[in-house]
Amino acid sequence: MGVAQKGGVRMPGAGSRRHRHRSVLPFRAVPAEIRLLRQAAAAQLVRWGVPHVVEETELVVTELATNVIKHVGEGVVATLVLEWEGERLRVEVHDKSHAVPSLSAAHCDDECGRGLHLLAAVTVDWGAVLTVVGKSVWCEIALGSERACRRMERAAAVLEDYRTLCGVVVEGRLRDTALKASAVELIADLLHWTTACGLDPEDVLDRAQMHYEAEEDVAA
Repeated sequence: MGVAQKGGVRMPGAGSRRHRHRSVLPFRAVPAEIRLLRQAAAAQLVRWGVPHVVEETELVVTELATNVIKHVGEGVVATLVLEWEGERLRVEVHDKSHAVPSLSAAHCDDECGRGLHLLAAVTVDWGAVLTVVGKSVWCEIALGSERACRRMERAAAVLEDYRTLCGVVVEGRLRDTALKASAVELIADLLHWTTACGLDPEDVLDRAQMHYEAEEDVAA
């Protein structure tokens, strides 16, 4: 395992009492190490006290590390950097290639393009910059109140689409009531889906509640 860790470094933020938490994880870009890299990143987030963003971070780490293997070369040395300051967690992967990915140039049948669109969907911002030795591809994941706002926006968009799918079109003062009813129906449908997939609905609800409570604690 080539993942080496330098975690828990705290540096005072300029003109602020906030601290910046930074972890640097060098790794070798091979499929066998991606799982270990995810585990190392998750363990670091737990130590920092932000376990509620582990799933999103693991997804981002997987996509970024996999793109290094696909587009830079299997076996090359790269570096994962996690940096938390304020209400955002920044995830960066540095490699020695100067080829910068572009979301706008990605086609629907392009695997890399799908990965970039996925990153754009689960993060609040992302980008790529050239460095002295190559490039850095970065994503930012929301924490605290910003994360809650993003969840509210996503939920409202899903409920609007679900309402249309069910053939319920209500506007004006009854719109909020219709959305609440749609929320109940959507949750019921998701429980049916989890059961059909062999999952335990109660376990899924418990995990969702844990995520919600963890985010509420951070926002408080």
